[in-house]
Amino acid sequence: MRARLAILISCAVAAPVLAPASLSAQPTNEQLAARCAQLGALYDRYNTQRGEGSSGPNLARLGAGIDCQKGRYEQGIKALEELLQRTRIPYPPAG
Repeated sequence: MRARLAILISCAVAAPVLAPASLSAQPTNEQLAARCAQLGALYDRYNTQRGEGSSGPNLARLGAGIDCQKGRYEQGIKALEELLQRTRIPYPPAG
C-alpha cells in the first residue's frame, strides 16, 4: 500500500513539471508563419514559369498562400510541402 502511495505521489509531483515541456514543443504561430513564408519563397524561387505559353499561376500555391495569410498555417505548410515534393524541390525539415 505504501509503495502505491509513493508512486502516486511521485507521479503527482512529476506531472506539473513534465506538462510545460510537452506544451513548449508545439510551434508558435510566429514559427508556423515563418515556415509558411520559407516554403512559399522556396517554391516561388525554383518553380517560376517564364516566357510565352506559361500556363498561368499555380492555384495550389495560391491556395497555400491564402491559408498561411488567414492563419491556417498547418494547412498551408502541408500544401506547400506537397507541392515541393511533387516538383522535386528539396526543402529543409521543420524545426
